Amino acid sequence: MSNPLADNPPIPLPFARQLTEKAWFNALWFQTTWFCAVLGQDALLAVTLGLIGLHFALVPQRLRELGQLGLLGGIGMAVDAGLSALGVFQFPGGSFLPVWLCCLWLAFATTLGRSLVFFATRPWLTAAAGALVLPFNYYAGSRLGAVEFGWPLWQSLLLMAAIWSLTLPTLYYLQQRLFQAKE
Repeated sequence: MSNPLADNPPIPLPFARQLTEKAWFNALWFQTTWFCAVLGQDALLAVTLGLIGLHFALVPQRLRELGQLGLLGGIGMAVDAGLSALGVFQFPGGSFLPVWLCCLWLAFATTLGRSLVFFATRPWLTAAAGALVLPFNYYAGSRLGAVEFGWPLWQSLLLMAAIWSLTLPTLYYLQQRLFQAKE
């Protein structure tokens, strides 16, 4: 029996493997996953999981991808778990770290070497994006009912800006050093 995670197994549609590496496709796939996870949460969890499964079915190097998503997505999950433990995040139903949010981190980890790769060589821009864009995404999630802030809004956003201005460049550094394809 063949290993479904093995790198480069034959696939009937070779263009699909190339498609997953295209920035536009990854951006579209990630936004679809984001909306399913944030808007649908547990109600669309099966769709969110299906989108992640589709990514793994099509990605050319599954073992490398599994390692990348495990490490980089795991760091994102750990940060969110820490913020949840501090009471910054409060999720519907009292969940500590919802499965849909874990899926979202796995999906985000795919963007670092694909649709958002332009940040990889711009650490100061990456730090600024971490300080601004990631807290904005959490704020958007709060407006959509996916999370509430247990701290005053300005304190929550300021703490997230500080954390993500350091963490996002670190994620890029790790992605480039450990998982970037060697041509």
